[in-house]
Amino acid sequence: MKAAVWYAKEDIRVEYIDEPVVRPGKVKVKIAWTGICGSDLHAYHGHVVQVNEPHPVSGEMAPLTLGHESSGFIVEVGEGVTGFTAGDRVAIEPMLRCGKCQSCKDGNPNLCDHIGFIGLHGNGTFAEYAIVDPYMLHKLPDHIEMDEAALIEPTAVAFHAVKLSQQKVGDKVAVFGAGPIGLLTIISAKAAGASQIIAVDISSERLALAAKVGATAVIDATKEDAVQSILANTGGVDVAYEAAGAASTVNNALASLRKQGEVVIVSIIPNPIAIDINPLTIKEAKMTATIGYRNVYPQVIDMIASGTMNVKQIITKKIPLDKIVEEGFQTLITDKAQAKILVELQA
Repeated sequence: MKAAVWYAKEDIRVEYIDEPVVRPGKVKVKIAWTGICGSDLHAYHGHVVQVNEPHPVSGEMAPLTLGHESSGFIVEVGEGVTGFTAGDRVAIEPMLRCGKCQSCKDGNPNLCDHIGFIGLHGNGTFAEYAIVDPYMLHKLPDHIEMDEAALIEPTAVAFHAVKLSQQKVGDKVAVFGAGPIGLLTIISAKAAGASQIIAVDISSERLALAAKVGATAVIDATKEDAVQSILANTGGVDVAYEAAGAASTVNNALASLRKQGEVVIVSIIPNPIAIDINPLTIKEAKMTATIGYRNVYPQVIDMIASGTMNVKQIITKKIPLDKIVEEGFQTLITDKAQAKILVELQA
């Protein structure tokens, strides 16, 4: 079968590999669509992939098949697996968890001592077929389309952040960063009842998309002072979601809060940054960080199925697997008008 395999920094090869064989306790899925994630871009630049030693849960290491935001069809069920049959349409929850540490026992698998993701720490879904654990699979209602279902995973990230926040119906919020996760955070915050949603970015194309998906106001940080504008128009937001992963946006999010407001860090910030903690102190504000998601896939699926959350709006391009490097990774790096690029695996 064909797959996109990570070998090293900026060395991703679309090549033929052996089609995986289902094992007892596992499920084989024919992959329909997989989205390119920000963490896939980190992988392209040489970060976050399991190298040098096998991951303690997956038992795998690079070279690895990338991809984890996926939908597909079950084609074979391994011995001992119940609740699934061939032909089931599914979304894949790609998180690896040990099931043994205290966090897993407490129902917080995203805080597992050995957390990982297929596609980064085990073979993933930029391939025609994938082998996964049954706990990763969620059946789809008939009226959720397969391309839309590939967005359930990144939507779960944003949905979890909003759910974990102190946001209440009627609150004013700001979202710093209008990339895919920022856009999905806007959609999630709107679904949670935010009365005002201010999007901040440096790309006019992304800000236009932010307005389309639900932002009530947008700020181009290259043209105006985002903090001054937010404070002048709201008196300070109740919650500021940081989805850009930069020191400047974290500090601006803190400065834009009302007293006793909250900053929620949704992004992954791989390197240390300097934060001015004074606004947090003098406002008695809170800072919350989130990682991944937990126990939200059924809710996300229901909200997409009901039309409460229209996530298809963030799809900006669809490509075949053969074009994943040139029209996928490289396009996302150079073209800031792109949000979510989906890869079709059965083209």
